[in-house]
Amino acid sequence: MDLRTDEPHPARVYDFYLGGKDHFGADREFGQRILAICPQLRPLAQANRRFLARSVGLLARDYGIRQFLDLGTGLPTSPNLHEVAQSVAPDSRVVYVDNDPIVLTHARALLTSRPQGATDYIDSDVVDIDRIMRQAARTIDFSRPVAVSALALFHFLPDPQPADLMAHLRDRLAPGSFLSISHVLPELQDVAEAYQGTMGLGTLRGKDEITALFGDFVLLEPGLVEPNRWRPEMDPEERGHADEIANLGACAVARKPAE
Repeated sequence: MDLRTDEPHPARVYDFYLGGKDHFGADREFGQRILAICPQLRPLAQANRRFLARSVGLLARDYGIRQFLDLGTGLPTSPNLHEVAQSVAPDSRVVYVDNDPIVLTHARALLTSRPQGATDYIDSDVVDIDRIMRQAARTIDFSRPVAVSALALFHFLPDPQPADLMAHLRDRLAPGSFLSISHVLPELQDVAEAYQGTMGLGTLRGKDEITALFGDFVLLEPGLVEPNRWRPEMDPEERGHADEIANLGACAVARKPAE
């Protein structure tokens, strides 16, 4: 397995933003160059991670969700999704999906389920949703509600892939299922250009385009907002970040209505 540690990798660079340890010199060098352009990207990444914890905890606690599908998982960073879900409901079942070799090498850290629940990892391109759902069915019952997360993912995919993927997925989820999405905003044009120039990645979308990915799912309050503004009362760490990452990223959680 060639991890190309001499070249920056998006999952390892994100790990660098989060203050993790699973990155190399090329990742740090690129990450530092990006932070010189936009130092707010580090607190944005950290706020996005806290949004994951708050949204998963809310869905498990207040909506009784016990099945989670995480698209574009990235490198394990504690607390992982299953740790949050199973801290509320130990019987939660979680499936992680990614196709990056660096994530695959760390997948064991994502499989430390509590005995009452289950976790699985699927090595797959996120756009192959039919294959993902077939394999996820080993762990998840798609006739019942599922919470699907696609955080900090779609800005790495060109159009029309995110819209096509979400339309297909929305149709196949049971009523009462949820979608959680986070995405950077056009304010990060310089950052997107740097990613494009080095990795060939980076697609910016406005709030209307991001909202459209939810289709007819109903957004939970407070709608599409910066990650630090999504129910900040649930996490004291969100205090003091109100203006620092304004207009840089957006997130929301939406529910599939009853048929």
